Amino acid sequence: DCVKASDQCLKEQSCSTKYRTLRQCVAGKESNFSRATGLEAKDECKSAMEALKQKSLYNCRCKRGMKKEKNCLRIYWSMYQSLQGNDLLEDSPYEPVNSRLSDIFRLAPIVSVLSKGNNCLDAAKACNLNDTCKRFRSAYITPCTSSTSNEICNKRKCHKALRLFFDKVPPKHSYGMLFCSCRDVACTERRRQTIVPVCSYEDREKPNCLNLQESCKKNYICRSRLADFFTNCQPESRSVSSCLKENYADCLLAYSGLIGTVMTPNYIDSNSLSVAPWCDCSNSGNDIDECLKFLNFFQDNTCL
Repeated sequence: DCVKASDQCLKEQSCSTKYRTLRQCVAGKESNFSRATGLEAKDECKSAMEALKQKSLYNCRCKRGMKKEKNCLRIYWSMYQSLQGNDLLEDSPYEPVNSRLSDIFRLAPIVSVLSKGNNCLDAAKACNLNDTCKRFRSAYITPCTSSTSNEICNKRKCHKALRLFFDKVPPKHSYGMLFCSCRDVACTERRRQTIVPVCSYEDREKPNCLNLQESCKKNYICRSRLADFFTNCQPESRSVSSCLKENYADCLLAYSGLIGTVMTPNYIDSNSLSVAPWCDCSNSGNDIDECLKFLNFFQDNTCL
């Protein structure tokens, strides 16, 4: 991971020197530091980047929910800041997950056919019977529902606890609640309420989606989860799974990773499977197409 790769690099003098140069280049870029715009500095940054391509630091990745996740992501982005291209095509800083999620999702339709009741209620009951799920669910219900002086809840604490829930609870339980299949409104409303939307999702005003994306990119975890979502949920109409990567389970995993960030998505209402972050494209001016492209990646994404 990037933390280990960084420690290794700092012990080796040639790597350490280039790495420090690159970090100065990134810091300069972020603060519009005048020296960084000079040609000489640009060349220096370029050569530092080229030299580091040979080191393990260049290919480092992070694990979602790891102990030093924020630190790991900070190191990752300090490397990749200099390689920026299109926002929707940023690479994911997370290592690929070799899990049995696909099997869980293959079983899901069978389970929903067998069940005549409320699948989402059944999923909540199943969560309560699992110690880990019950513990982490209680841990987010409290900050997401208790009111502080003027607010309905403590959004920051609520988000942090939600991230922990989706990072630590076995997918069988967390996904059972988030992706349960429904036949009536009572069920779909319960599914929509899984993440306590009044605290974790809704706000007094809906921001413009591009502004929301900008504020997400200022936070290492949000930026990384969004990049992971764009990487794993690219739609492809000619593929069997409708996903470019042929693995919609990875897409759902990436989607769940956004919950607990400012970009938290949720079902738009109780009548559809359409999802979106809490934002819209009003006041987009000339950026309306870019904004709709961003929003439709959630709302009309066949892979997702």
